[in-house]
Amino acid sequence: METDRIIFLGTAGARIMVSKQLLASGGAWMELAGQKIVVDPGPGSLVQAIKRKLDPSKLAAIVLSHKHLDHSGDINIMIEAMTQGGYTKRGVVFAPADALEGDPVILRYLRYFPEHIETLTEGKTYTIGDVRMETPLCHVHPVDTYGLIFQTPKHTFSWIVDSRFFEGLKTAYRGELLIINIVRLEPHDYIDHLSVRDAEEIISSIRPKLTVLTHFGMTMWQAKPWEVAAGMSAHTGVKVIAARDGMVLDLDNLSPDSQD
Repeated sequence: METDRIIFLGTAGARIMVSKQLLASGGAWMELAGQKIVVDPGPGSLVQAIKRKLDPSKLAAIVLSHKHLDHSGDINIMIEAMTQGGYTKRGVVFAPADALEGDPVILRYLRYFPEHIETLTEGKTYTIGDVRMETPLCHVHPVDTYGLIFQTPKHTFSWIVDSRFFEGLKTAYRGELLIINIVRLEPHDYIDHLSVRDAEEIISSIRPKLTVLTHFGMTMWQAKPWEVAAGMSAHTGVKVIAARDGMVLDLDNLSPDSQD
């Protein structure tokens, strides 16, 4: 069987980090049970994929956790790339309803290009070939936002995307790997993003084999995420690392390497 792996196309989160491109902001490319999947294709996702010799025309699915631009900036061009400009009807797009309605981020003319579009809702399970994808919770965020659990024949892992901390985050997710979007070093009363303290509480509850931090805001970047991760490992007793742009994570041995 092919190796299940995750390639971090970008690790920037929040507006300033993305607009200045202090880190790339392309989301992640996953190869799971033979299926190629892009999650949260933010600005630069297409360029980052091509740079790493990844072929978007081979994608089986594009998953959008929520419609904020740091997650959705390249979703339209990735749909075009997946479908070869609409000439090859292929792939599935998964997105919350508000990414398609009212103030949509997916252009209407593109919606006929994929095989179909699935609307994400709380507590539902979806399939991409032999991959099961769950959306256990609607997160506390200004727009409809869903974290993800992926299950392949060999692996189960979770991705906790943007959210204010709440108790449900400690029990809804599972697997040997936990990926957490951690924008802030310290919590803030008026910002619906996780901080280091929030993440440590979640990690201590779930206790995966490995936690990967990503989607860094300015305060996290200034604090050096790799040093923050080392401190979190000491506090929680769980191995925690910081993702890097271009990092490749082999799920068979939870071993990171880099394509850069």
